[in-house]
Amino acid sequence: MLQSLASNSCVRLIQTHKSTWYFVSLVLGYVLYLVFGAVVFSSVELPYEDLLRQELRTIKKQFLQENDCLSEERLERFLKKALEASNYGVSILNNASANWNWDFTSALFFASTVLSTTGYGHTAPLSDGGKAFCIIYSVIGIPFTLLFLTAVVQRIMVFSTRRPITYIHTRWGLSKPLVAIVHATLLAMLAVSCFFLIPAAIFSALEENWNFLESFYFCFISLSTIGLGDYVPGEAANQKFRQLYKVGITVYLILGLIVMLVVLETFCELQQLKQLRKMFYLKKEKPQDRLAILEHDHLSFTTVSNRAAAQNEDKTQPFVSVQTLSSPNDDPMIQ
Repeated sequence: MLQSLASNSCVRLIQTHKSTWYFVSLVLGYVLYLVFGAVVFSSVELPYEDLLRQELRTIKKQFLQENDCLSEERLERFLKKALEASNYGVSILNNASANWNWDFTSALFFASTVLSTTGYGHTAPLSDGGKAFCIIYSVIGIPFTLLFLTAVVQRIMVFSTRRPITYIHTRWGLSKPLVAIVHATLLAMLAVSCFFLIPAAIFSALEENWNFLESFYFCFISLSTIGLGDYVPGEAANQKFRQLYKVGITVYLILGLIVMLVVLETFCELQQLKQLRKMFYLKKEKPQDRLAILEHDHLSFTTVSNRAAAQNEDKTQPFVSVQTLSSPNDDPMIQ
């Protein structure tokens, strides 16, 4: 008996706080996914890092043996200075000296990566004035970019998603959720083809040291605004039409980001995903419940007001009204 009561109470507790339990499971799933990613990345990349460290130590030792006049301390200072400059996008190599990081097209590319929060990190402001302006420029520009992208996506969604789905639904009488799923799938395939596969093939042809996988990797990292910065196009030595190439990449990033947002918004409007999201959200008060609460409050307020008015009337009439007598004979006492 006690076990059945306990099980019934647990079931009622879970049902009444269902969204809370779903949210807790969502948080735990996210933490486990983070741990899973860390384990996979560590197991895959750690051996390559160790191999690279050993290779660098061997090259450094061999270089010092071949150059006895150079001490290890002087070499360390030189390499430290060169690496600091490389972090700011400045290289001491002869084949990279012709590329400037802050000409107009490179600065335009940098501004687009800042406003889109991609931030490759291969180029950074050198001066204090540039760093201060970057902060102010980002504080104003990032919300401005969000407003711009939201307005553009809202207008594109009307012609790319809502009208086609409504037209097919009314024209052929197909189920609207089914039409929405098929439309979202086709739109995603078209976006992947036009903004991932084709650009990856183009980048692998234009960039000498990139294969197709590395080019596809750059497209995904860029359009998802991750922006690791390990692959940046147009940075090779003696790049042909480098300025025009940088402008084209800037246009590609902006258009690709808009298309990605359109695809994500299209999937977010699917009924199945809406129901899935509602599982983790707090339930809103229904209009009927709000109306009942308002009516209850109104009745309570009206009752209190009537009682207060009645009390005020009693206070304004302290004496009991006596019937006026027209003659002494009307008094019952005399009679």
